[in-house]
Amino acid sequence: MDPVSVSIIDPVVIVGAGIVGLTIGQALKKRGIRFEIYERDATPTARGQGWAITLHWALEYMIQILPPETLARIQSTQVDPCVARKDNGNFMFINLENGEPKWKIPPSVRWRVNREKMRLALLEGIEEHVHWDRQVVGIDILENGAQLAFADQSVAKGRLIIGADGSRSMVRQVLRPDAYLNTPVGVNFTGVAVDLIPEKVKALRDMDPLLFQGCHPPTGAFFWYSTLETPQVNGTAGTSAERYRAQICMSWPVRGPEDQVASTDAERLANMKRRAQGFAPFLKQAVDDIPAGTAVTEIKLADWECLPWDNRQGRITLVGDSSHAMTMYRGEAANHGLLDAFHLVDAIANIYSGDATPQQAIDGFEEEMRTRTSRAVRLSRTACLDAHDWTRLDESSAILTKRAIQGK
Repeated sequence: MDPVSVSIIDPVVIVGAGIVGLTIGQALKKRGIRFEIYERDATPTARGQGWAITLHWALEYMIQILPPETLARIQSTQVDPCVARKDNGNFMFINLENGEPKWKIPPSVRWRVNREKMRLALLEGIEEHVHWDRQVVGIDILENGAQLAFADQSVAKGRLIIGADGSRSMVRQVLRPDAYLNTPVGVNFTGVAVDLIPEKVKALRDMDPLLFQGCHPPTGAFFWYSTLETPQVNGTAGTSAERYRAQICMSWPVRGPEDQVASTDAERLANMKRRAQGFAPFLKQAVDDIPAGTAVTEIKLADWECLPWDNRQGRITLVGDSSHAMTMYRGEAANHGLLDAFHLVDAIANIYSGDATPQQAIDGFEEEMRTRTSRAVRLSRTACLDAHDWTRLDESSAILTKRAIQGK
């Protein structure tokens, strides 16, 4: 195919300025391919971007597609740089009833990063290509591409439309109007971010300085701890106000009306404290010490298994949570999204070089992604269910096996 037959007037258009969308933008800039990103949020800080994420097997692909300066900025967003320098990649799963470690998930190289700071690191250098407060309300197919329609009645044309707009993707709704909704997994989840003085965080960080998780055998309640900031990161080291910031989350199976998530922060916090009463003393204390008035966030646990869609002859595709929403119990959603970005940028480069038609390139990209991530969604769902049933937990359980691109 003659490269001239591919429209070079209209850019690649990315819907969503999250981590995956911005990674694609940075990678396209590195390759000299025009792109524009449209985001429904009014500003980069309009809403929280989650707490922290673990980058592990996707790191080798990020290194290949991102500029060195962008990688350096991302690396600097690690929640505990001191631990990062000597981290052994340990993932620990404990018995919440007695506080004893039960399993160690096989280690891998990892960066535990602040999600919002990573997003800002990816934004730097491509700010002029990111358009805020642009909510997509429709997509029209054109002869040589597609066109987004926005709520403000403006439009944007693109040679290729990439839906990177999250688990409740509007682009997914256009591609699969019959089956775009996520499937609930039957588990409810709430969590907080809380400041802790050194003596209050010590027992938690003695278990693991970055993160650990566990199950309460009698009730099936799940607990997650993660460091979000250290005094060295937030600037309080050596002062009288020295503090850590931590993420404390709990989830539980839905068995009846009493397991539904309440509508107020106070009721949600009371529920977390009630469910922690049978925990080992240092874990119970950590939950009991969460101050009244703390915002308690609900994460709705549901997934979507990368169902087939018509990409309109290579004009529209999906990546990340838009194409394969999964629960967080294997910590792989962002890693799969970043690998999507790696393969999609290659596919786009093949279109622009004339080595493949849009249909060929996008079909090939989607086939690999669908095979890989359909398995990953199912494995993450199983991990979620295993995490809440002590009798299902053994070395072969989905939540405990090694994180890898191709799971069992």
